[in-house]
Amino acid sequence: MIDKKATVQTHAKHEKDTGSTAVQIALLTARINNLSVHLTANKKDKHGQRGLQLMNGQRRRLLKYLERTNYDGYIALTDQLKIRRGQRIVR
Repeated sequence: MIDKKATVQTHAKHEKDTGSTAVQIALLTARINNLSVHLTANKKDKHGQRGLQLMNGQRRRLLKYLERTNYDGYIALTDQLKIRRGQRIVR
C-alpha cells in the first residue's frame, strides 16, 4: 500500500502543496512500483498491464514538462526517485 501523505509531504514545495508536478510524479512512481510488484506475481493480468502503461505515459509527460520548465528540479527529482532520464531536450 502507498503512504500517500508521506509521499506528498516529502515532495511538496510548501505546506498545502498537493498537486505540483513533483508531487504528482512521486505519487505516480509509487503507484507504478506497487503495480509492477503485483504484475510480477500475476502475469496474466492484462488490465493491470494496461493501467501500468497508462501511468507510465502520464509520468513521462509530466517528467517532460518538468524538464522543460525546471531542469534542476527535474534532475533532483529523478535522482531522488531513481528514475532513468532520457536525453535532454534542447530548444
